[in-house]
Amino acid sequence: MATKTLVFRSQEEHTDQRFQSLRTASKTTKKKFKSSEEDVVGQDSFPFVSPEVLSVKEFLNLDSAAAKKSWAVEKQTAVTEEQLEMEKRTLFGNEMEKLEVEVIETNKVLRVRADHNARRKRAEEKSLQLQKTFEERERRTPEVLFPLRHHTVWEGMGVKLSCTFQGCPKPEIKWYKDGVLLQSSSHPGKYRIQSRFGHNTLEISRCTIADSAEYKVVATNKLGEAFSFATVLVNSYQGVQSGYDSTKSTILVSEMEADFDQTLQPSFPREGGSLTLSCEFSSDLLTYQRALLWFKDGVPLPESQRRQLHTGSRSASLTITQVYKEDEGLYSIHLPTLTGVKEQSAYVFVRDAAAAVTGAPGSPLDVECSDINKDYVFLTWKPPSADGGSPVVGYFIDRLDIGSGQWVQCNDTPHKLCRFPVVGLREGGIYQFRVRAVNKAGVGRPSKKTEAVTMVDPSEAERVMVIQLEKGKIVITKDQLEGDILIPLPPTDAHVSEVSGACVVLSWTEPDPRGREPLTYYIEKSVADSNSWQRANLEIPVHSPRFPVFNLTKGKSYCFRVRAVNKYGVSEPSLPSEAASLRETVVVPPPPHGVVSTRNTNTSVVLQWKSPKDVRDIIGYYIYCCEVGTDNWMTVNNKPVTSTRFIVHGLVARKKYVFRIKSVSAAGISDYSEESAPLVVKTAISAPSTPSSIALLSCGKSEMVIGWRAPKWNGGDVIQGYFLDQVDVSESVWHEVNVKPIATQVFKVGKLKEDHLYQFQATAMNCVGVGKASEPSDPFLCKEWTMPEPGPPYGLLYREVRRKSLVLLWEPPVYTGQSPVTGYLVDICEVGSDEWKAVTEEPTSNTFLKVPGLEAGRSYMFRVFAVNAAGVGEPSLPSEEVKAETKPGMKDVQIGVDEDGFIFLEFQTPEWNESSEFLWTKNYSKAIDQGRIRIESKDDRSRLILTNPSEQDLGLYTVAMSDIDDISSSYTFTDKELERLLELSWEIRNPLIALKSNWAVEVSEKGDVRLWLQVEKLSSAAELKLIFNNKEIASTATHKINFDRATGIVEVLIDNFSEVDKGSYTAQLRDGRAKNQFTFVLIDDNFKQALAQSEFKRRDWKRKAGPHFLEFLTWKVTEDCELHFSCKVTNMKKETSLKWFKDGVEVTGVEYNPQTGISTLVVTQVTKKEEGIYKVVLCDERGEDTSVIELVGEGYEKVLRDLSRACALSASPLKIQCTMQGFKLYCSLKYYLDYMKTSWHFKEKRIDGEERTKTGSSIQKVWIEIFSPTEANKGKYTLEMFDGRETHKRTLDLSGQAFDDALIEYQRLRQADIADKNRARVTKGLPDVVAIMEDKSLCLTCFTSGDPSPEVFWLKNDREIITGGQYNITKDNVGSTITINTVTTEDSGKYSVFARNKHGSETVSVTVSVYRHGETPKQGEVLI
Repeated sequence: MATKTLVFRSQEEHTDQRFQSLRTASKTTKKKFKSSEEDVVGQDSFPFVSPEVLSVKEFLNLDSAAAKKSWAVEKQTAVTEEQLEMEKRTLFGNEMEKLEVEVIETNKVLRVRADHNARRKRAEEKSLQLQKTFEERERRTPEVLFPLRHHTVWEGMGVKLSCTFQGCPKPEIKWYKDGVLLQSSSHPGKYRIQSRFGHNTLEISRCTIADSAEYKVVATNKLGEAFSFATVLVNSYQGVQSGYDSTKSTILVSEMEADFDQTLQPSFPREGGSLTLSCEFSSDLLTYQRALLWFKDGVPLPESQRRQLHTGSRSASLTITQVYKEDEGLYSIHLPTLTGVKEQSAYVFVRDAAAAVTGAPGSPLDVECSDINKDYVFLTWKPPSADGGSPVVGYFIDRLDIGSGQWVQCNDTPHKLCRFPVVGLREGGIYQFRVRAVNKAGVGRPSKKTEAVTMVDPSEAERVMVIQLEKGKIVITKDQLEGDILIPLPPTDAHVSEVSGACVVLSWTEPDPRGREPLTYYIEKSVADSNSWQRANLEIPVHSPRFPVFNLTKGKSYCFRVRAVNKYGVSEPSLPSEAASLRETVVVPPPPHGVVSTRNTNTSVVLQWKSPKDVRDIIGYYIYCCEVGTDNWMTVNNKPVTSTRFIVHGLVARKKYVFRIKSVSAAGISDYSEESAPLVVKTAISAPSTPSSIALLSCGKSEMVIGWRAPKWNGGDVIQGYFLDQVDVSESVWHEVNVKPIATQVFKVGKLKEDHLYQFQATAMNCVGVGKASEPSDPFLCKEWTMPEPGPPYGLLYREVRRKSLVLLWEPPVYTGQSPVTGYLVDICEVGSDEWKAVTEEPTSNTFLKVPGLEAGRSYMFRVFAVNAAGVGEPSLPSEEVKAETKPGMKDVQIGVDEDGFIFLEFQTPEWNESSEFLWTKNYSKAIDQGRIRIESKDDRSRLILTNPSEQDLGLYTVAMSDIDDISSSYTFTDKELERLLELSWEIRNPLIALKSNWAVEVSEKGDVRLWLQVEKLSSAAELKLIFNNKEIASTATHKINFDRATGIVEVLIDNFSEVDKGSYTAQLRDGRAKNQFTFVLIDDNFKQALAQSEFKRRDWKRKAGPHFLEFLTWKVTEDCELHFSCKVTNMKKETSLKWFKDGVEVTGVEYNPQTGISTLVVTQVTKKEEGIYKVVLCDERGEDTSVIELVGEGYEKVLRDLSRACALSASPLKIQCTMQGFKLYCSLKYYLDYMKTSWHFKEKRIDGEERTKTGSSIQKVWIEIFSPTEANKGKYTLEMFDGRETHKRTLDLSGQAFDDALIEYQRLRQADIADKNRARVTKGLPDVVAIMEDKSLCLTCFTSGDPSPEVFWLKNDREIITGGQYNITKDNVGSTITINTVTTEDSGKYSVFARNKHGSETVSVTVSVYRHGETPKQGEVLI
């Protein structure tokens, strides 16, 4: 008994401790979990636990001594008779053990999450602190990068001061003048202050003496300030001594800035060769100018191993040692000056290197690496412009491991697209890549290799956090924070990032947290909807979150998922990607169109074109050119141009070219565009440049004679005149001198004020317009000249510039002094020297001088003095600089005798314009007697023919171009040369009469035949004999013979050409000693052709004598989908009959407008009956004419095609109409033809007899009905209408709010229809009027319908009838009956039956008339 009591007490104690433990566990699950660092030590006591849960206590690390003691007590108190309770207790303990294990596991998971959140919070706090540290480090005081520069300007000019500051926060900029703050608002129009991207400018317009000051700019922020200052000095004009020489300021001018001495020219290096661009300067570069920069396509070019930059004292050069196609582009050099930056540019075209295999394509270009990972890189490139004569079928991709030094091919078969994913690379390896194009001839040259790339994890930097401290830094990696992660989590965001016809590229995001151990990935694929997964990377380990999947079956859709793997195991799979299939996402682009070429220079043209409609994938264009008459197409550019305008250089002047273009995309290059119109390479016409060297040639009290130099460039056309402006220096307002253009370069300006200073500026005009104004002249003092010496000559020009000599021309002075001019002196000065030397020791009386003894390649200037009895006058303005060199292609005048025996001088120019004229003179200015010469000019040649050469024609002949100053030549015709050429002329004359045009046959509109030939010009004594079939014939009325000796034309005019005119015709000619004969055999085919043509034209002439068709019968389809027949007639009279016939039956409804002569027939709706043959007949007493058009077979098919197209174009956008059955999508047309094929598509898939859809059409509508629509019917619907040539589409996006609204409307209509069908109705049974004799019984029965079955009420005179008395009402499921027993006259009235249910109600009435015995009921009443 004691033992049993002890056992019960032990059980009670154990039970209490168990409950205590459960309560503690319950409290633990409810409290907030803390991280390991925040956790505190728990209770010291342990609950009493039964031996069945010992494993749980070990897991919880409970005190082992307490556990053993509890075990011993239990063991001692165990008894055999309590075995049953012991087993129950054991079962209870096991269940509790499972519960505690679950609690502990949950506790552990929550603890891990709390630790992770705590670490993340600490990292974010440290990152925020680091960001603040970086911001503090970036803060700095303002700093001057480029200071202000000092400026010296002339009065009236503008000046710009500029400098650059940097600082953080952005500094505030203020400008000061002599310490006074400047503001634009206080001086509108005077100062302009700007600040952009740290570059600050101050523009001062129209400087005056008051603007000379010290200018200062101050940049300030809260950390400090910086400043820069500069001095602006404004010079004024003072002390003019004479009109032809302005007085310069006494202020010393600083060193002259260097300027470009020549322009950069386009270059055409070959791929693999070298390139050098060089530029010469006019003087030594100043110190600040040596900081010049080279640019390519607007990007600065730094020096590199392959690119060397050199800057000398007067030159600069850019050298590229190994040229690639990527080096093609626009190169420019920027030269800094005090007023800004001057620029020279030139395009570099890189030609293809020799092909590795004959017929192989060129090398691809712009190979770039992207999406670089540990073992994966994505390559893109651009296709080559030259395909070697056959299309490029694909590309081979090569890689170079820098460690191995060997190129390895990455793909076994050519890859079609210009993008490729490379996998299987070594992590940490350094690689370079190149691409080779392939066609049927073989493999082309490799592209330029890419820059070396290192295979690294791009997210590795994000996994490292560096915290800078005062005495070091702390580096924290995610590996340290994620050390507890063993088996990785599944990847996320698995999706297809690239699709092509060969592979799909799968991308995903690595697990987060990733864990400390390195990851690889398993890629699994499955056919869509099959749920059968297979490994896709059995042979290739994947370390990066990118992988291209090859060997997929085209036409099937695949889903993909990814598993992460480390040394602890494999993760669960990611969520499957969306289904994808192999397809070409990038297609070959369409070619451009509208290629237009226009003139630019003598070696270039401007090419413009229009892009295709779809330009989404186009990355540029390749241009090709071909000289007309050849089949040699040449590639213009090897780097795609992105704009639709390009200047094609390197062409041959005066040659005719055509151009065509291809579009370029990642899928390849398009077909050729259409060819441009042929264009001759010439200089384009533009407005002329500015005149220069304005000089004062003479001066009176109120007038001045002003002269100026013609523009250097006339714009490609003759200068038509000049405009002159003047300004009184004291007024500063410019005025026009002349309204009409001045033809010469000298003009007398009147109405001036004596002792006033004047400035002038000139502008030139050609056919394009007026050019820019010249720089203002020096101020000229209006004061009469009284000096005895002559004034300055003017108009200095160069002719016949050669390597060793030239000819200088000038005009006599306007002011001759007090005696006539007797001669001229000429001085010469080499450019770069200030020393003037005399060319002639004695004055020359001519106004031209040939200057010999020049040194080739050097530049010179000249000036001329006029001499009279008083002495040597003032010099002319120095001439323009001229370089002693012979222009390329320049030829001298040639002399000879032509085929007619005439002596001629001929000159061929190396260049000319359409407006160019050859100017022949004697002694450079004297006009030639036009009665003694004849000038013939064509294209680049001009011939001066001496019509009657004699000693009067001896002398110096000169020729120049009217609009090209640097082209001229001369020839001295001597008496010996005259004697020799006259002998040669006599020998050449009197040859056989030359034939210009052989016998030819012409048929006139009337059918008359003209036989004619042309020989050279004959004298008036020339004789003609015409032989026909061996008999001489003379001119008759039907066979007229004409002989024009001046033109050399012999003709025979035959009125009625017939068989009698068949035979041979011989013209025998004699002109002095010259003679010849020409025979024409008019038989066989030649005669038959001439006869047939003559008869046809004769009949046509007769036809046109009466009413006839100007435009024969035609048809067209209008926008209103109507078929219009029309023809145009002429020569009509009132009696003329105009009738239309179809298949021989006259057609009515024809319209005819007598004023226009147009007759039309309109068919508003075309059907099968319109097929047939249409004919229009014109007829009156003068004749008949017909016009026929056949609308049968192919002709009728063409009408239907055009009509279908017009109907399709008239189609409205798709609209939706909700019905009780579903949705109805429809499109309205002018009218619908069965010939027009229509089809409906849903989500790009054709709808063909699917369930719940039905298509239909009417004369003006096409529709599709969707029955019982659901969410599955949401999407894009397309109606395609094929007119026989092209497909027209109309679309409707039935999704979103549009679908929701339509679905609600459909459900409303459907419910309304159901309600209408099920509402209560009285179907039949009651007549309108009933007559009954009194004392009889009346029985009225009605039938009802409705769901649910309606309630039925009977009414009399609108009051309900209750069963009882003489009324008896019965009801069933189909109707109701009312019986009225023993009716009386009081029972007459209106009886109604009222039926109702939840969907509605209906009332039907009957009129009951009770008549007495012996009465007759009214007519129309139903008798009962």
